[in-house]
Amino acid sequence: MRIVIDDNSGFCFGVVRAIGEAETSLGRCGEVYSLGDIVHNRVEVQRLEALGLRSVTHDDMESLAGRTLLIRAHGEPPRTYRRAEELGIAVIDATCPVVARLQRRVREAYAYMSSVGGRVVLLGKRGHAEIIGLTGQVNDDVTVVESLADIEALDFSRPMHLLSQTTQSIELFNSLAEIIRSRMAEGVEFIVTDTICRRVAGREPLLAEFARSVDVVLFVCGKKSSNGKVLSEVCRAANARCYNIEEASEIEPKWFEGVESIGICGATSTPRWLMEDVAESVRKMCNA
Repeated sequence: MRIVIDDNSGFCFGVVRAIGEAETSLGRCGEVYSLGDIVHNRVEVQRLEALGLRSVTHDDMESLAGRTLLIRAHGEPPRTYRRAEELGIAVIDATCPVVARLQRRVREAYAYMSSVGGRVVLLGKRGHAEIIGLTGQVNDDVTVVESLADIEALDFSRPMHLLSQTTQSIELFNSLAEIIRSRMAEGVEFIVTDTICRRVAGREPLLAEFARSVDVVLFVCGKKSSNGKVLSEVCRAANARCYNIEEASEIEPKWFEGVESIGICGATSTPRWLMEDVAESVRKMCNA
């Protein structure tokens, strides 16, 4: 039995940076509060909770005066920083640099579109932390689309600037841009800015290649992971025998009947140690 872990899977730079900031702050302060789960992976969140990291919501901020609050990689709207300052909360800003750059681009796009009577359109998941932080840059005056069906509500007679959440599918973004361009009124400006993180999107072809190289794939990711949903579908398209799990306890032995190779991979929110834990469980299960 061949059991292999995908070397291109696991934490992206932004998540590594945020977790590093959290661990450093925990070593200094003993207790740090994260505004939302620091990463969309329950098992990793539990590990950090054992070190003193506490997940809180915006509603909890009133009680955090004098405490330390971590802004995770997904970023936050300006109103969150203002509120923290008003309440005397020390902020550790672990916003991913790629997300921070996109926040600036949203502000710039909005300023220009406002001057020409146009609209900023964002491809992304409504309610996702990154999208909340992005739309909050301009008082939520942005149109968010999740699928090709959502473009029916757009006004093609007005100028438009299309951008994307950093973890979206390049294929979906390009399809969306092509359809919108074909429907724009003649002479009306349409700007497309591809803001998808290549450190994340670049994994798609590599992941597909990895999935095809084994008989069975175990895709390890948290149930809340938006990136995990995208990458697991890429994996499943390449190998129908792909199973999504959050941790080793969910593995079913029947998945491995008659197979010679098992591949383990994951999302940008999946820690390497968790994939290694899954691999070890598979070895014991299969006596490999």
